[in-house]
Amino acid sequence: MALSLGARTALAAWARRLESPPIRGEERALPDRTRWLALLLIPLFFWSYWPVFGNLWRAWGQEADYSHGYLVGPVALAFLWVRRASCPVPKGWLSLGSLLLIACSVGLRIAGALWYVEALEGWSMLLWLAGACWLLGGLHMLRYCAPAIGFLVFMIPLPFRAEGLLSLPLQRIATVASCWILQCLGQPAISEGNMVLINDTRLMVAEACSGLRIFMSILALAYAYCVLIDRPWWIKLILLAAALPIALITNALRIVATGLTHEFVSSHAADVFAHDLAGWMMLPVAGCLMCALLRYLALLFVQVETVSARELLCPQAAR
Repeated sequence: MALSLGARTALAAWARRLESPPIRGEERALPDRTRWLALLLIPLFFWSYWPVFGNLWRAWGQEADYSHGYLVGPVALAFLWVRRASCPVPKGWLSLGSLLLIACSVGLRIAGALWYVEALEGWSMLLWLAGACWLLGGLHMLRYCAPAIGFLVFMIPLPFRAEGLLSLPLQRIATVASCWILQCLGQPAISEGNMVLINDTRLMVAEACSGLRIFMSILALAYAYCVLIDRPWWIKLILLAAALPIALITNALRIVATGLTHEFVSSHAADVFAHDLAGWMMLPVAGCLMCALLRYLALLFVQVETVSARELLCPQAAR
């Protein structure tokens, strides 16, 4: 007996529904093995790295160069949230590579404890997180979480020797650059070591004024831009490479503003500016320089739409 048109349509829709893939909620459902593995790894991570978190918390509160560490974790979580549409389905597959990463993190943690290098213990945490992501969701999950895990590097203080190797050259460059800018502005400025002399004013470019803090902040800002914005890889590479020059220019401008305040306002106002206002103003100034660089690159390299001869002569056929 022939079916009516409405019955055939209903049967066809029902068949398509049976053949269609599961709904999004079912796709995102965690397998039981992944759920139990996550419940095991999360408390194990916090129990193992609780002393490291305590050391990092004290460093963020005591060292001005790393006071931004409080914001690194929330920003890394924001990376995952913004890119959540590309999050793969966790599988919970055991793999030799994930276990090897976790083993490397354990070895690095032990080395940091034996050599009393807290930075190694912090870096081992990143390897542990990468291995756990690989273990829970495979390589696709590791690629998804890699930008957020990499951003956590900015919350870990550098070893003391590395800070010294970076601070001293930055300190000297900041002294010479600020002296040159003051001379261009008509001020009788000369540099003696890490000191800028303007008439009777002596500006000491201390190690804390080397610009390491603003360099780390600008590098973190450039990293976040590269992760969140869809731009060609070479623009992202130029932006990361420009973090150091932008940091040097910004720090030199801060020293110049402090010296001019000494000369034309008062020493007290200059001290207030150098220790309070300058720290808040440097990052917006660096952000403006970064935007100017991106705008210049956009004007310098204009994207041109290419059209083939066939599309030009027969647009309807090309469609």
